[in-house]
Amino acid sequence: MSVIYSYLTSVINRISDEFHNSFLFTVIFSILAFLENHWVNSFFKGLYPSENFLSFLNKNVILKKYIFHPLIVLLLFALFLILSLNPPSTSLVITLLIGFIAFFIGSTIIPRKISINEVVHFSRRDMYSIGFCLILLSIVFFFISVASVGGIPLLKPSIRYLLKPALTMPVFLIIPGTCMIASAYLKEFQDGKISRSRARFRFLFLLAIDCAFLLLLGYRTPLLAAFLIIIIIGFYGNIVSLWEVVVGALIGIGAIIGIGYFRSLGEMTITSSTSPLYTLQSRADFTLHVLNLLDFIGGNFGVTHGQMLAGAIPGSDLGPRMMVGKLIAWRTEVTVTPTLIGQMVADFGKVGVLVEMGLLGFILGIGFKIMQNTKDFFYIGLYSLILTYSILGVETGILDIQVLFYFVVAIFIYFTCVKRSIFN
Repeated sequence: MSVIYSYLTSVINRISDEFHNSFLFTVIFSILAFLENHWVNSFFKGLYPSENFLSFLNKNVILKKYIFHPLIVLLLFALFLILSLNPPSTSLVITLLIGFIAFFIGSTIIPRKISINEVVHFSRRDMYSIGFCLILLSIVFFFISVASVGGIPLLKPSIRYLLKPALTMPVFLIIPGTCMIASAYLKEFQDGKISRSRARFRFLFLLAIDCAFLLLLGYRTPLLAAFLIIIIIGFYGNIVSLWEVVVGALIGIGAIIGIGYFRSLGEMTITSSTSPLYTLQSRADFTLHVLNLLDFIGGNFGVTHGQMLAGAIPGSDLGPRMMVGKLIAWRTEVTVTPTLIGQMVADFGKVGVLVEMGLLGFILGIGFKIMQNTKDFFYIGLYSLILTYSILGVETGILDIQVLFYFVVAIFIYFTCVKRSIFN
């Protein structure tokens, strides 16, 4: 594996260097350097609140050390369920308890018993080059996707449904690309090669790129992923302050509620007298109803026996979310989000929820422990990536092939670290 990795990274580094030395990118990076210098020395930057703003938050040990602990997944899942207008069935309550307990044991108890004293180290240059090439590839496919539908989905919402998954899927590579480049900038900050202000500027620029391309395609969930990754990497890399995380979360929640409310008003699906929370509640209620049905169908041992998870593979007759539509309503032309445990209970029942939630918790728990022990830029980035998609998976499930690939890579790297620590 090390030989393959060395060969691939040498090729990718060569490609990255060629682009950086080209006239176009020389001009682009010169402009960015000019903007960065003006940002660092800007008078208006001094008006921004300091790191010690809302300093009382730093006295809260839980927020300071554990705000992005794996258990945040369970907390958000519970809040999502509470939002529902109707309660879950008794059978689903049992399934949820099994899943929550398994996740807690996997993420919190088992990692405590494992000593991690040796990890695999990765080159900052390799991570930057891979991230750079992923972003370039995603931008190329963005223009191909836009050309294939004859317009920009943000300006013509109706053509968004004409986008082909085979073309849009590579666009989402901008997210792991952003993660890798942000991690590389974090390494430079840790080594004292750039200041905190310069690192923050580069993080903001990466986020601006993501916003530009993902918003134009009309996708919100990948954009939220980009925000979360930047925030988590920045927080654990001491580039983003705790108060910025908390205030940002409150603003984000307010934006989600506000956008959903005014969008529903515009579509005349609610009236002005309806609670602003209703759009979130109705969405949570529908998703919980879907989960109730999947739990009833799945029973103790499941009904699809891995077909739903396998549906994520490109070329499958039905994608995982289309399969949910077929299972609950015999409609294959719609996609339905099944929550984090929907696939687990449909494929393998309550037993599947026990095993898969325990495994997911263990992956996140080991990742969190390695990240905290090493403070290594790569492991901060990797944990941020898988935690982000676990959080988003609370509603959507972890069902996209590229996301599953990120988890497979994380499992391989984490287990390599565990194996090295055990035998050494």
